[in-house]
Parts: sequence; structure tokens; C-alpha cells
Amino acid sequence: MTSTTGLTLDVAIESLPLAKPFRISGHVFTEAPVVIVTVSDGIHIGRGEAAGVYYLGDDVPAMTAAIEDARAAVEAGITRDGLQNLLPAGGARNAIDCALWELGARRSDTPVHELADLPAPRPLRTTFTLGADDPEVMAAGARDFVQARALKLKLTGDLDLDIARVDAVRAARPECWIGVDANQGFAIGELDRLIAALVAADVKLLEQPLARGREADLDGYSSPIPLAADESVLTLADIDGVVGRFDVVNIKLDKCGGLTEGLAMARRARELGLGVMVGNMVSSSLAMAPAFIVGQLCDIVDLDGPIFLAADRTPSIEYRDGDAWCSEAIWGRG
Repeated sequence: MTSTTGLTLDVAIESLPLAKPFRISGHVFTEAPVVIVTVSDGIHIGRGEAAGVYYLGDDVPAMTAAIEDARAAVEAGITRDGLQNLLPAGGARNAIDCALWELGARRSDTPVHELADLPAPRPLRTTFTLGADDPEVMAAGARDFVQARALKLKLTGDLDLDIARVDAVRAARPECWIGVDANQGFAIGELDRLIAALVAADVKLLEQPLARGREADLDGYSSPIPLAADESVLTLADIDGVVGRFDVVNIKLDKCGGLTEGLAMARRARELGLGVMVGNMVSSSLAMAPAFIVGQLCDIVDLDGPIFLAADRTPSIEYRDGDAWCSEAIWGRG
């Protein structure tokens, strides 16, 4: 691996305002606080953006403290492999790891996908997410996503209301692929009724129906639609344990701690016969670009985070006819 000896590390904190409040089970977001890490060798720079993991207390103060703890090692020339051992999974490692990937691409004049042993990237069909709201509001939002070919609906755990939400969106967009994200909102005893309604509405994916820690409740449970693990799978170490309980793993770089582990997770999931999904926290195109690399290995892609921002970075991810495209001008070799 290319030496990174003699680096400088800079940290910036930004608050990215949302265009409107975004609601999921148990949370309403009005802004996206993020940490930006920049590493430089005096000629080339690398950048990484992290939003952290709100439900784990991995917020801006925690991320910045972890980055400062790692500063000396990073500036002394840590490798990506060394970073895996230095910091635990989370936003701090994600930001530094992505910055090191970009720095390596720029120093070697090599695209990140080649460094990752992947073929040239292709545009990816992405879901467009509807925050939990009144059914009529969500149906209107689905119609407003004119270019969307895939939709993801946030649910709250209110079973009757959630079913009405699904039915309203399906009526508004009968042609779209639809998945739903329960965000840990349900108990095992509620799944039969929920899933029956999802099947009737031709929903293709149910993400994280139960709370993290309740995975064993799914032992022996058979669902006619795939179940995806999000909060139940944070890192590579969690993947083997979901076999027989979930069908798909949702990889997010803030959860797993960067592109290095995200790629390892996708490859391990494939080895185990699991489906692979890439997701995101609400953040800018700078965070989407490394996730786009992971997306090249995925069956389901959810890289719509920047659409919720009042303003994205420039250059930015492009959404065309339901697909997402990240050029190297956003992040990478440049």
C-alpha cells in the first residue's frame, strides 16, 4: 500500500440544512451535522465526510474526539489497514478511511474502483425515500418523484397507519419498485399482518422490522418477501450471524467505518448467499461517492441522501431517469 508518511490532517464541522423535516420511527431530522476530514501530503489531498450513527451516540463531538485521538497516527503515515485496527467502526473511521482512499487515488493517478479491484462503475438504480407522514402526503411525494423507478417508504410502527401509507403510495405509483423501512418499529407478533399487507401491495423488501437485539425472534420465521438487516448489521463481524434470519444486509459506511470495511462486507455477504444493499445517512454527495463504489457490488441501492438537503455540494451526484451517477470529479482521482 502506498506510503502516507508526512500527512497533515484537518477537521471541519458542517451542518447541512434539510429542505424540510424528515421523519422516521422515533426521530425527526431538520439538519444533517457532518464532519469533513482532509488529509494532505502537501501536493495531493483526500477527503471524507461522515454523519455518524445517531442511534449509537456517534455524533459530531464523538467523531471529532475520535479523530483527534487518531491524529498522530494518521499524520505519521497510517495505512488503511492500520486504520482498521486503530479505530472502531463509526463515523470517525469512515471519514479518515475515505480520505485515505481518495489520497491514494490522487497520488497514484488511479481510479478508486481500480484500487478496489472493481470494473469501471456503472449508473445505479437508486431508491428515493419518502419520510413517514400522512398517507396522502406520502402519495403526493411519490408523485413528485417523477423520475423515480424505485421508492423506499419510512414506517413508524403504527400498524394501521403504516399499512395506509403503503397502500396510498402504491396507488399513486403502481409501476414503481417499492421497499419499506420499519426502522426497528415492530414486534415479531405484528409481522404476519404487516407482511400480508405488504405482499398485497407488491412491496419487494422489508427493512429492519425488529429492534436491534431482537434478531433471534426471527429464528424459524418465514417471510414471503425479503427481510433486510440495517441496524442489526453494523460491521463485517455481524454478517455471519444474520444468515437464516435476514435475506439482505444494508451496508452504510458510517456504520461500518468506511469504504475498506464496506467492500469487505459486500464480498462476505455474497459468499454467504445474502443479498447486498448499500444505504446512506442524510449527507452530501461527498459521502455518496464512496458508497457508490460499494453500490457496484449491490442488488439494492439507496443513495438519495443529497435530495433532502437544502443545497448539495458542487460537483454533485447526478440523478437521471431513476439512476444515480457519481463522477470522479466529486471524489476520487479527480
